Amino acid sequence: MSNKDDIVEGKGPAGGWGSLKGIASISIESSASPSAVDTLRRMNKPGGLMCPSCAWPKPKNYSAFEFCENGAKAVMWELTRDRCTPAFWETHTVQQLRTWTDHELEKTGRLTHPLRYNPQSDRYEEVDWESAFKDIAANLNALDPESAVFYASGHAGLEASYLYALMARLHGNNNLPQSSNMCHETTSVGLSKVIGSPVGTIIWEDLEQADAFFFFGQNPGTNSPRFLHPLRDAKKRGGKIVTFNPIIEQGLVAFVDPQNPIDMTTGRQTKISDQYHQLSSGGDVAAIMGICKHVIEADKAAQRNGSKRIIDVAFIDEHTQGFDSFLSSVEAAQWNHIEAGSGLTRQALLDAADVYMKAERVIGVYGMGLTQHTHGSVNVGMLVNLLMLRGNIGRLGAGVCPVRGHSNVQGQRTVGIAEKASLIPMDKLRQLFDFNPPLKDGVNIVEMVEGLIAGSVKASICLGGNLLRAVPDQRRMEESWAQQNLTVMVSTKLNRSHVFPGKSAYILPCLGRAEVDEQASGPQAVSTEDSFSMISGSTGHRSPASEHLKSELAIVTGIARALLPDNPNVKWEEWTADYSLVRDLIEQTYPDDFGEFNKRMFEPGGFYRGIAAHERIWKTPEKKALFTTPERLTSLGFDTKPGRYSLLTMRSNDQFNTTIYGYSDRFHGIEGTRDVLLMNPDDIERAGLSVGDRVQMITDLDDGVDRRLGGLVLTPYRIPVGTVASYYPECNVLVPVSHHDQLSKTPGSKSVPVRIEREPDEPAI
Repeated sequence: MSNKDDIVEGKGPAGGWGSLKGIASISIESSASPSAVDTLRRMNKPGGLMCPSCAWPKPKNYSAFEFCENGAKAVMWELTRDRCTPAFWETHTVQQLRTWTDHELEKTGRLTHPLRYNPQSDRYEEVDWESAFKDIAANLNALDPESAVFYASGHAGLEASYLYALMARLHGNNNLPQSSNMCHETTSVGLSKVIGSPVGTIIWEDLEQADAFFFFGQNPGTNSPRFLHPLRDAKKRGGKIVTFNPIIEQGLVAFVDPQNPIDMTTGRQTKISDQYHQLSSGGDVAAIMGICKHVIEADKAAQRNGSKRIIDVAFIDEHTQGFDSFLSSVEAAQWNHIEAGSGLTRQALLDAADVYMKAERVIGVYGMGLTQHTHGSVNVGMLVNLLMLRGNIGRLGAGVCPVRGHSNVQGQRTVGIAEKASLIPMDKLRQLFDFNPPLKDGVNIVEMVEGLIAGSVKASICLGGNLLRAVPDQRRMEESWAQQNLTVMVSTKLNRSHVFPGKSAYILPCLGRAEVDEQASGPQAVSTEDSFSMISGSTGHRSPASEHLKSELAIVTGIARALLPDNPNVKWEEWTADYSLVRDLIEQTYPDDFGEFNKRMFEPGGFYRGIAAHERIWKTPEKKALFTTPERLTSLGFDTKPGRYSLLTMRSNDQFNTTIYGYSDRFHGIEGTRDVLLMNPDDIERAGLSVGDRVQMITDLDDGVDRRLGGLVLTPYRIPVGTVASYYPECNVLVPVSHHDQLSKTPGSKSVPVRIEREPDEPAI
């Protein structure tokens, strides 16, 4: 049985000596080159490297060390001295590597040569670039164009991304799913529906003026540590921070600034969250409803007393529609249902509402804890409802702030990597390149997985990433992935997607962002877009890991030259020689966003491409921001019942997306392993289980597919009753491809219905 004294807790504040020790540990683990230190010195500054990790913005007034623990780990992981050469395959087969962990695969080091899979020997073998391009083109041209998918991971710069999307459309499809399909597509679809913008509305100056931050399902300590600096500054000026998250995340508890000598010497901490509400999985709708209910009740009391209104009536009347319907739903909501749905008390929600009402300027921050539910779009709409009640969108110090993951995931969408034809200026493409672009929508990630399982997807080109590990229904995907006619992976290191090769399979090794990209016209720069819609140039300074590497852009154009017929308006070789010409094309295609692109790309902090909702211009069909009326008080897509738990997948502070740097998760108190299941002690006791039991999770969905993950050590944790947690991407085997947001099809990885069983003891030998 469990004892509450056994509860595992996170260790220490974010930042501080823990952060420096974490960086030092990964520097050793990765065998990082000494040059990594110089790269970090240049990071996120004009003329330097833009962080290859997350998409957190770069301040105009940058500090001496403008990087965080995550960014440092990403750079060191890339600048390893270890090499995975063709000789590696003399002693390793693909089948053998399937037993390796993600960490072990990447630890082999940087890939040095283009490789082609030999099914007879079950090994990859060296191949020259031109032969690879010709064979890839021949395979693609032998297939129906609609059976090929062009995936992008969110890393490649704007230049390569623009040409990649152009190549797919010249080939004949809009099958351009991207990593945002798995995380923030709910943002793109949900925000577009209610405010006419697919991205957040705030800029850096808003952070400096906000009186309060309301966090929902976002963890800056692990996912965007540089965010902790403006949060610390907000606290120093008297700002308030209210957090809603089922798990206690150390980055939202306390922070020690590793760049402040006094803080480091004394251990002085900044308390981050003034209130921390551990709501139930899927409880965000009910929690926000409770806050809105108190705000509206307070507004009615103000009217009765002749006091100043609480809600911003002028904003609501001028800029919104749907308020009356939303008001009716709030008034009809019962507090007992709100408490049951949120897992929080009425008083806790009143406390949060009091902070909201007293703050003049509020920013609503969220991450995948809000988007990755079967009704995640309802979550996003409810947060916008809350902000609009007091006019907290489209003015200084206020707005909605989705925090993106990969460094250019937002920018790739901006320049055309999108499966929805309506999002692309097809007329501009027709005019610039003299072809008829496809107008049929392509597949998103969920549809791609469904197509792979059904056999209709026959070729996958992946511009970065580890797609096989990142998608839902992973075990079914492994079987289907290998049945494709062609798999092509543009990569820097080995990952799990490589060890399930298609009938014809290639690994094409690319330069890292920190490395010099030398082309015919000289060294090249690339550009990225951050979470605040700022565009920044990035220049590599390190020597490439191998003379045989090509840039992501050169790999794209190499495939395109072999694949597509000649077109005098399509100049692959010229664009490869000089990336500024590609930026000219981007400017011509998207003139409102990229005016004077080449001239502005190295402005400190980047240049702002502009977001209409930031100016209170609503690009919805109604030309207004929309209040939405929730039909439910939960974002779960299943009923609760005895023995059924809601699984929340989480990340360690020693990983980035599917890349596992190491096995020290100090923020969750887990060391040396990822094979754990975190569970409330009362749930452990009620289930008749004991701390330390080895258990398995089984997806509790009756669709005829057996999904299970075993070998997990049951670990008592401070987590709401009915909610359990374990690590991504290992838990992807439990996420059904059908379990996704109803509007955006984002996989519901933050609330998966599971049941838990003790694993039988192994027989004694």
